[in-house]
Amino acid sequence: MISDELWSAIELPSARRRGRPWNDHRLTLEGIIWRFRTGSPWRDLPEQFGAWQSVAERHLRWSTDGTYTRIFAAIANDIDDTDADLAELLLSVDSTSVRVHQHAAGARPGRHTGGSIELQEVPRRA
Repeated sequence: MISDELWSAIELPSARRRGRPWNDHRLTLEGIIWRFRTGSPWRDLPEQFGAWQSVAERHLRWSTDGTYTRIFAAIANDIDDTDADLAELLLSVDSTSVRVHQHAAGARPGRHTGGSIELQEVPRRA
């Protein structure tokens, strides 16, 4: 799902310093992409991406610690106008990815409803 060329542009760190080792970042990111492209619940994530709880937790962590911002900035610096697949990955936003107010979405009070992603213009390299 993620090409070698695209993965080389992202350059996520390989491991944390303490605690249990993380699953493969690339596979986890592919699982996150699969989940949002299909609109399926986390529990329906295919086993090939790892435990759904781990993938969902990593998504939450990345949405709050700035990892997604760094990923999009790295990709935007390497994108050219002819890379339609990459542009689609970055720009595929529809009504299913728009965050709904927590009460309209049926969330229980006191529960975190997930991270949010703010779209920003990233300056291109000269």
